[in-house]
Amino acid sequence: MAELRRVMCVEDDADIRMILEFSLGSVGGYEVLACSGGRAALAQAGSFRPDLVLLDVMMPDLTGPETLAAMRELPEMQGVPVVFITAKAMPEEVEKLLGYGATGVIVKPFDPVSLPQQIRMYWDYGRGPRAG
Repeated sequence: MAELRRVMCVEDDADIRMILEFSLGSVGGYEVLACSGGRAALAQAGSFRPDLVLLDVMMPDLTGPETLAAMRELPEMQGVPVVFITAKAMPEEVEKLLGYGATGVIVKPFDPVSLPQQIRMYWDYGRGPRAG
């Protein structure tokens, strides 16, 4: 069975990117590629081949939903679980994000210590029978 090893984080805020890298790399032990926006993520997705993508919703170049739609066009990104990160936690907002095809939604501010376990849960779920 495949292992969760490589995580791509797409976040325009440099401080949050640094926390994500620390949390997932140092605490979680994952290989992390942090991208500052959707275009950078799309340019590197093929060579990095992430096992899971953490994707900010509101970014200046491409929004999270636009980035997700473009990722789904890439053959190497088929079936890769994508989890949105957002400050908007209203149930209708979360439901809308899941409707774009995301595996889950993590609300900011997140706990850097428990984040590696959270993404593991979403990865397991995203690899299950309903993944597609």
